[in-house]
Amino acid sequence: MTSLVTGATGFLGSHVARQLAARGEHVRVLARPSSDRRALADLPVEIVEGDLRDAASLEQVMGGVGRVFHVAADYRLWAPDTREIYESNVTGTRNLLAAARKARVERFIYTSTVATVAVDRGELPSEATESTVDEMVGHYKRSKWMAEQEARRAADEGMPVVIAMPTTPVGPGDWKPTPTGKVVVDFLNGRMQGYVETGLNFVGVEDAAAGHLLAAEKGKVGERYLLGAENLTLKQLLDELARIAGRPAPRLKVPHAIALIAAYADAAFSRLRGRAPQITIEGVKIARHMMFVDCSKAQRELGFAPGPVAAALERAVRWYEANGYVGTRRPMQVAAARAA
Repeated sequence: MTSLVTGATGFLGSHVARQLAARGEHVRVLARPSSDRRALADLPVEIVEGDLRDAASLEQVMGGVGRVFHVAADYRLWAPDTREIYESNVTGTRNLLAAARKARVERFIYTSTVATVAVDRGELPSEATESTVDEMVGHYKRSKWMAEQEARRAADEGMPVVIAMPTTPVGPGDWKPTPTGKVVVDFLNGRMQGYVETGLNFVGVEDAAAGHLLAAEKGKVGERYLLGAENLTLKQLLDELARIAGRPAPRLKVPHAIALIAAYADAAFSRLRGRAPQITIEGVKIARHMMFVDCSKAQRELGFAPGPVAAALERAVRWYEANGYVGTRRPMQVAAARAA
């Protein structure tokens, strides 16, 4: 059986493809012609060029596919044209679901995100939490909420869809890097002079990938599974990075109001300079509440058993050091919810 993986040139998707290939499975990956393919350099996978936004091209990609792991997403907290985020995350998901339905795949694993349930209601969210689009902060979260509705609707209509909801992956192989990876890289390069009070659930990227395979094998159609390990404040994360890297953690806690003013100022300055902002307004707004969640369902029903986050952070740090991410001089930053 052939397994199709979208997003395999990215962080989490490359680990899903790697673990499938390690099992001896035939893995086909969908990649844009312009994509950075360093994450696939040593993997025995079939690469097919295409674009999720092009519905017509997806039917050929589906030939002989038994399972789909739809991991691809436009994960940005800022974009010059926000329509691109919705086209990739919502329209792309709708197109892939339609192609998979036509191909009669045996299982469709949709990668959602913790963001669709981690809403601020004064209780610990879980898969049972039903949020609304109005509770989603920013275009990335809104687009993922909308895409998840497409997947849930397909399951209701009889498609064998299971929804994996990774929390905040950390670990090796984050080539881009992701917003979370940028926090780690900025810290390693001494660019974190302060932080805001926030919190997230973290998980080793290899564990999150393994959770996808478990969801494919043991997950119930239409169900959601949070794939996370530990709830940590941003300060706890930075303190752990300090221990691993042997450098001091930032001590300055920046009030959210001050961070938001800085984000608006940076956005205005960035527009004048024609570059992406270093502090995103969306990221600071996300940081206003703790994104802690209850991940026990996946442990009970899938046998999901993630390792310690500290070990995943150490793997991440050593990988960034070995691949030339440490040592570049850039402006000092304030750690906010770019890790969200």
